[in-house]
Amino acid sequence: MPCQDGWAAINLEMPRRVPRTEYSADAYHWDLIKAVTGRDVRGASAAERQAASLAFKRAWKYDFEWSVLVHGDVLARRHTNMGHADYAEGGADRQAAGSCPFEDPEEVLGLNFFATYGTIDQAEWTRKFEQHYRAQAGHPDCDWVCMTGIYVTLLSGLIDILGWDMLLLTAGTDPQGFGEVANRYAAWIQQYFDALGRADVPLVMIHDDIVWTSGPFIAPDWYRRYVFANYRKLFAPLLASGKKIAYTSDGNYSIFLDDVVACGVHGLVMEPSTDMHAFAEKYGRSHFFIGNVDTRVLLTGSQAKIRGEVERCMAIGKNCPGFFLAVGNHIPANTPVENALYYNQVYEKLSVRK
Repeated sequence: MPCQDGWAAINLEMPRRVPRTEYSADAYHWDLIKAVTGRDVRGASAAERQAASLAFKRAWKYDFEWSVLVHGDVLARRHTNMGHADYAEGGADRQAAGSCPFEDPEEVLGLNFFATYGTIDQAEWTRKFEQHYRAQAGHPDCDWVCMTGIYVTLLSGLIDILGWDMLLLTAGTDPQGFGEVANRYAAWIQQYFDALGRADVPLVMIHDDIVWTSGPFIAPDWYRRYVFANYRKLFAPLLASGKKIAYTSDGNYSIFLDDVVACGVHGLVMEPSTDMHAFAEKYGRSHFFIGNVDTRVLLTGSQAKIRGEVERCMAIGKNCPGFFLAVGNHIPANTPVENALYYNQVYEKLSVRK
């Protein structure tokens, strides 16, 4: 079963085929789902769409499904609504931007996270993490590795709270003061990590968008002092309980690959801008990793370019026991169906290890 290949890769046991995962295609790309499964679910009920999505994931042999439980809703008491562009069909997810609730950096520098966002019942959250995991892994149609986890780990949490403008203004005005804000946020989010550490789940996804496509947006030394030092504290209960940790950041975090690995993670998810070749050269025998076909090639490329992009990734990862292929960042709904189908054909042909 595909799930066996996924766990084999996570455990660095070199499965017979290169496992894979994808993002968004099974949730939004209804034309592709129709082409693959024969089910036209535009305008259908949520249950019918879910069934079609499951059928698509089984047809495309998913081995891993990215999932977290703790999102920005835990910060809803005071945060910046940055809006959302069209992504799902018909603009259903379009959202106008709101205002930032902070007047100036001085107000940010004085933010008390426990007073603003409160404390949690850790036993209750441990149960929530377990329920979230079991709802996926216990599904009779599930053939892939499942997980639970946290989205707003540190910088992603501060981005959600402050929005980009206020975050960059505060970080630029007083880097050390903003570092203390990061320390206080980490102390607050630690309660979720402690609850997750107690949960009976084998694999967790930790997400934190720490960079842009161009790389770090604050001096690298700042990250090492205020991000990765806090990661080690946050991840400690996960590692102490024997969990496997997968880590995701969008953008280009090539400069920080060593730092992330040093925090104890077992696997990394990478967009095309992160140097997967450099990671594989150094950590391809000791860590699993997921990536990193460029979604732009599927959007506008010829079949030759699509094949070349899959070949690039396979050349990097196929000889590594923990490699999963995936399109990064997503396969959005405007990707031509014929390009997505051809990408899958190339993957299936090249996925078998001799």
